[in-house]
Amino acid sequence: YYPTFFSVQESNSYMQALMNSLAWKQESMRLYGKEVFFPRLMAWYGDAGSAYRFSGTTYEPQHWTKELREIKDRITPYCKASFNSVLANLYRNGNDAMGWHADDEPELGLHPIIASVNFGAARKFRLRYKSDHKLTYEVELTHGSLLVMKGTLQEYWEHQIPKTKKVLSERINLTFRHITP
Repeated sequence: YYPTFFSVQESNSYMQALMNSLAWKQESMRLYGKEVFFPRLMAWYGDAGSAYRFSGTTYEPQHWTKELREIKDRITPYCKASFNSVLANLYRNGNDAMGWHADDEPELGLHPIIASVNFGAARKFRLRYKSDHKLTYEVELTHGSLLVMKGTLQEYWEHQIPKTKKVLSERINLTFRHITP
């Protein structure tokens, strides 16, 4: 975890640029026969051929923006990985969240490396062990931070961004990953 990977000035600049340049959408999924909207806005970017399937929907990537490519190029040496796609999430306030899950879809491979870049409001990131939910860990993802998830983390742990009444401002999370067609 690198809490100040990007400077405050860089973080502010990227936050503003990404807010205005990404094609944010409120996606949905089918749950028990009903269409349920995700409690956040999303956008999928990447190389051609890096389609991503989760929650019953396949997402085709849009072309990289200048800012997304800059961020990817900056984090790649620290992660010792190559990334061909990024899932952008916009949390509009503390009511937007992400439930418990693991990024363990087949197209990510057995032990994926996922780089999580955060701009905007600080939010709690919680981890829990899949076979013992009492075993937990929490870190606050701050403005300009980089969190690298790798090894067996997705195999044995789940993570979430819980709702909170304490956060009123926006947060952008970028999760860079490598999709294997």
